[in-house]
Amino acid sequence: MASSSTSTTHHPGGADRPTPSPVLGWLAVVSVMLGIFSIVTTEILPIGLLTKIGASFTISDGMAGLMMTMPGFLAAISAPVVTVSTARVDRRLMLSMFMILLAGANFLAAAAPDYWIVLVSRIVVGVVIGGFWSIGASLAERLVPAQSVGRATAVIFSAVPLGSVLGVPAGTFIGDMAGWRTAFAVMGALTVGVLIMLLVVMPPLPPTQTTRLNVLRGMLKSANARFALVLTVLVVLAHFGAYTYVTPFLEQVTDVGPRLITVFLLIYGAAGIIGNFLGGALVTRHPRAIFGLAAAMIAATTLLLPVLGQWQIGAVALLIVWGVAYGAVPVSSQTWFAKATPGAPEAAAVLFTASFQATISLGALAGGFVVDRTSPSTVMMLGGVTATLMVVAVSAHFARRLTWPDNT
Repeated sequence: MASSSTSTTHHPGGADRPTPSPVLGWLAVVSVMLGIFSIVTTEILPIGLLTKIGASFTISDGMAGLMMTMPGFLAAISAPVVTVSTARVDRRLMLSMFMILLAGANFLAAAAPDYWIVLVSRIVVGVVIGGFWSIGASLAERLVPAQSVGRATAVIFSAVPLGSVLGVPAGTFIGDMAGWRTAFAVMGALTVGVLIMLLVVMPPLPPTQTTRLNVLRGMLKSANARFALVLTVLVVLAHFGAYTYVTPFLEQVTDVGPRLITVFLLIYGAAGIIGNFLGGALVTRHPRAIFGLAAAMIAATTLLLPVLGQWQIGAVALLIVWGVAYGAVPVSSQTWFAKATPGAPEAAAVLFTASFQATISLGALAGGFVVDRTSPSTVMMLGGVTATLMVVAVSAHFARRLTWPDNT
């Protein structure tokens, strides 16, 4: 791209439009990443605060797990609905509106006098997840030169492990020091900051393609798209069915206190960042192998946790492996969907977001049902069995030698 302040880039489905300078383009990428970081951190913040919030409202761990279930189900619905209904609206305006809603949801949770109000705030979070993710995940190609799209996409998706490495441990620490309500209030303030950055650095983004429901339905006619859906459901179900209840596991089985749990989650998140960038670097060339390897590592760690997780060193070692594995999952899943549906990046992002978020909810709900009736160790083992099914599915895919569409 030229060194002048603006240049002209052709976008599919629309006329040539001016794009920002390289610096502003990358700042816009960072603003999208920070928006997703705020969303991811808000979504999984209850994982580190689960027992504190449950004790505050005198509810069980499984009931508190509804805070993870509600956003995912709403995100799965809002991803296609919001994207299709706002298809002709400037994407910059939509991203800004979602940040306003997210800030409001965090402040509402911080002030909630009753648990049902917390759940209402989580419904709003779900709408934000579905809308922002579906738009933001496919914006890299509109913000940076073509040769930088891969790196920009990796930067955007780094928000997922960053939410774990910084957001959840920091939120848990704040919850320990000043109460769980303060953690949500801080997230609200952070989201306002991201909103300001979006308004300053993001260029106008009039829609270049109109995502319609028939486009989404057509995607499911592709064998690779359907298979990506199956793999995503299995691995995300395994991960969130177990990881949502990692705090009760560490408290009851590993027998560690709140401050040490924060350290453990920090280590897990750091491993997730490594996994994200390793996965992003390798998944384009080896999509099946990377996705299958990530699932195999999740299966191994969750199956071994009830045994080796009784000791702190064993729990830490397995959380590191788990973090590296899950760090590669979102970028692997998104890449699979993108390869299966070339030419419709926003539609691919919608299907990715909807399937991912619906399964987060299903995993948290199933895990909550199990943990209230059995134990956190049983939840870990069931997560391992589910991840193993995903490994079997990928192995079958290798055996059948299914290929990507010719135009990818």
